[in-house]
Amino acid sequence: MMQAATSDDFGDAPGFLLPMSRVAPFPCFHFPLSNSLDVMVRYSILLANIVVLSLFASAKVHAENWADKMFAETSHDFRTVGRGTKCDFHFELTNKYEEDVHIAAVRSSCGCTSPSITKETLKTHETGAVVATFNTSSFIGQKSATITVVFDKPFYAETQLKVSGFIRTDITFDPPEVAFGEFASGDSPEREIVITHTGNSNWRINDVRSHCESLQVRLSAPELTPGHVRYRMQVTMKDSMEEGEIHERLTLISNDRAFPTTEMDISGRVRSAISVSPAAVNLGSKPADAVIEKRLIVKGDEPFEIKDIVCSDQRFEFEIPVGRKKVQFVKVRFEGNGTSGDIAQKIRIVTDLPGDKSASCIVTGTLSESK
Repeated sequence: MMQAATSDDFGDAPGFLLPMSRVAPFPCFHFPLSNSLDVMVRYSILLANIVVLSLFASAKVHAENWADKMFAETSHDFRTVGRGTKCDFHFELTNKYEEDVHIAAVRSSCGCTSPSITKETLKTHETGAVVATFNTSSFIGQKSATITVVFDKPFYAETQLKVSGFIRTDITFDPPEVAFGEFASGDSPEREIVITHTGNSNWRINDVRSHCESLQVRLSAPELTPGHVRYRMQVTMKDSMEEGEIHERLTLISNDRAFPTTEMDISGRVRSAISVSPAAVNLGSKPADAVIEKRLIVKGDEPFEIKDIVCSDQRFEFEIPVGRKKVQFVKVRFEGNGTSGDIAQKIRIVTDLPGDKSASCIVTGTLSESK
């Protein structure tokens, strides 16, 4: 025998009346017309609200995802560093979209980390960075922060970046970082750093490591004074270092069981022997049969000749200048063949400098069918 429904089955919904007897073959319900319509309207409104909220939540997640996808990394651990040491980390991001991307603001949840940006607006395929500076002079111990990056173009979005690290008070570096500055490709600059440990006179550095094969390190014998252990460290950048920005790290391995490793930043920039301007060329939005002309400026530290210009898109043609000069002008001609779609091409300019030194730029645009 089927039992009648109880009040728990329907809650306090109006218009549902329980039968007086449990012996009826089917539960008997009385539905006052006005109350039933009222319930249906209420449930319809509730369902509509749920759908709308779900759509807003989905749109918000989608909007935030487009910004997150631009970052190569979203977290960084500075690990253990000495007090006063300069500690920066570049969260690199690349605009993968057709529209310009604009960073409206960056903020940090903790004063232990100061955020900044290298470039506010990124065009298609351009790269920038959010720089997290760990304030080791003002804070000690274990610290962490969340950096919020706010975008207002092409759509509003926020991305959160995480940083953490432990700041020691018993190790100092003079100067606070290995800063090579800017130097020409093929040069081999050297810097000296004084490392001082205060406290345990038995403290020793057993090894110095780095993932960068273009770094060479020489460590002096320890200088012992009451309460201090001092090392002099020479860091040399090999001539094999690749061109571009340098953001590397040295790891000191000590006999301190509690804190066996201490990190140190290395910064600099290897100036390219050849550069091309602009580095990003935007053709804009044009008809599919458009003819577009641009000019590239190629510069070198010494006179050079352009041997070849490489591009996989046959719609591009180049007028290569003759002779050796420090500055060369290259005419670029794009002739559409009626094919619509997006353009994203790399142009590489090869010179006669040792090693066939080259420079590249990116060309982007959109071609649409003629109306």
